[in-house]
Amino acid sequence: MPELPDVTVYVEALERRVAGHTLERATVVSPFVLRSVEPPLASLEGARVHRVHRMGKRIVFSFDGARHLVIHLMIAGRFTWHDTPPKLNRRLALAAFTFDTGTLVLTEAGTKRRASIHACAGDDALAAFDRGGLEVLDATPAAFAARLRSENHTLKRALTDPRLFSGIGNAYSDEILHRARLSPLQLTSKLDDPSCARLFDAVRATLAEWTARLRAETGDGFPGKVTAFRAEMAVHGRFRLPCPVCGAPVQRIRYADNETNYCAECQTGGRLLADRTLSRLLKEDWPRSLDEMDERVGPSRA
Repeated sequence: MPELPDVTVYVEALERRVAGHTLERATVVSPFVLRSVEPPLASLEGARVHRVHRMGKRIVFSFDGARHLVIHLMIAGRFTWHDTPPKLNRRLALAAFTFDTGTLVLTEAGTKRRASIHACAGDDALAAFDRGGLEVLDATPAAFAARLRSENHTLKRALTDPRLFSGIGNAYSDEILHRARLSPLQLTSKLDDPSCARLFDAVRATLAEWTARLRAETGDGFPGKVTAFRAEMAVHGRFRLPCPVCGAPVQRIRYADNETNYCAECQTGGRLLADRTLSRLLKEDWPRSLDEMDERVGPSRA
């Protein structure tokens, strides 16, 4: 699932291409992707894009007149940009948005269709999509600590809960916890102040560094390789490969549709997380699917 660094770079590339421009045509290829009927998607045709911005992992196109298009890529949704009108691959394409500058195509690989498009009118309607997660890059250490300890969960669950923190998912939570040298199963209620401060620094550094890396990779182009698995990552997706810090083989936790990678030497004092204890803990604390938890729209966290 594209997370804060990937979504930020998408937003910046889209801002350069469509902000200040008019949506000429909206084409829905797969009807399931459109999750709203009021206002009609066609009502946005002819409207000027005021700005493109990020809301958690969602990408929002805000039009004049406080009308909004909210797109959630979920696991396999991606954007492609075409300077000339493309021939749509109906096996992958979900929708296309044509501007005078080019055409944005929303695609989704695989058979599970989870990406979504919502159109809404009014800023109050848009606010309903805000899960309430803290924007850590804008937060103080005290605000981060308060939010982290507001509920008792494993660190992995807390970081990936969109009601608690904005834009962090499975991949970057692994990288953050490795950088902070903390176990993914450490409970937030038992985290001491030095560890909390270290985690705060790791979140900010990891998200900022990866955003800068992806910006440099994209340049003035359009993001073409948005993936949760990158060779430069320390632990995510690197099961059995050597940890770049200590050389120990990266370990893996699997539960339902979820997977977490960690280094036992760096994060758990050399201890492998026991399956029997682990399965009981995960059953109590982890949702069966992080993407489904992120997809749910509900009231913002107070």
